[in-house]
Amino acid sequence: MQRVKNYDLFLFDFDGLLVNTEEMHFQAYQNMMKQNGFTLDWNFNRYCQAAHYHSTYLKEQIYEEYPALYAKEPQWEVLYKQKQNALLDLVDKGAAHLMPGAEALLTELHKQNINRAVVTHSPHTLINKIRQQNPILDTIPNWITREQYDKAKPDPECYLKAVSLLAKPKDRIIGFEDSPRGLTALMGTHAEPVLICTASYPEIPDFIQKGAKHYKSLEAWTKG
Repeated sequence: MQRVKNYDLFLFDFDGLLVNTEEMHFQAYQNMMKQNGFTLDWNFNRYCQAAHYHSTYLKEQIYEEYPALYAKEPQWEVLYKQKQNALLDLVDKGAAHLMPGAEALLTELHKQNINRAVVTHSPHTLINKIRQQNPILDTIPNWITREQYDKAKPDPECYLKAVSLLAKPKDRIIGFEDSPRGLTALMGTHAEPVLICTASYPEIPDFIQKGAKHYKSLEAWTKG
C-alpha cells in the first residue's frame, strides 16, 4: 500500500464509503414502507439513483410511485421519522460494518501517521454508535459532521472547511466520495477526487473527464 505515502491528507465521506450505512438507509426505507403496508420494489442501484442527487428527490419518487402512501400519510416528516427510527434499530442490532478495503486502508494510514478526516452529512450521535461497533474508526483523528457546517453537499463548504483546518499550503490532498453530490462538493477543493461506488451513475464519464478517478471499492484503490 505504498501509494498512501503520495499524500499528506486523506478526506473521507462516511456513509457508503467507510461503512455500509447506505445499504442500511435503503433497508430502513424498505422497513418504513412495510410498516405502512407497502413494499418498496427497488434494488439498491435504483435507491442510489433516487437518494444521491437532490435532497427531496427520493421523497418525490416514492410518493410518485406509491400514490396510496401519499393518500395515507402526506406528511413526509412523519415517514422520515419512521425511517430514522428503523435505521437506529438496525444500528443497535449491529448491522453497521466496514466497506471492503476500509479497515486495511485506515490501519495503514494510522501506521504511517498520515493525517486524515471524515467529512460527513451524518450527525454526531449516529456516528458515535457506529464507532463503538467498529473500533478502527477511532483511529481517525478528525471528524467534521453535519452540525459543523451550514450548507449540505454538493456545496463544497464542508470540504473547504476540512482543508482550511487540516492542510498546509503545499500538502498533497486526496478525497474519497461515493455519490455524485459528494464528489461535486469534493471537487470544489484542490484535493484529488476519487469516486468509490458500484452504482451506475450517468455522470461518471464526465467526472473522469474532469480529473476524477473511479473505483468500485476502497480495496480496488489500494491495489492501484
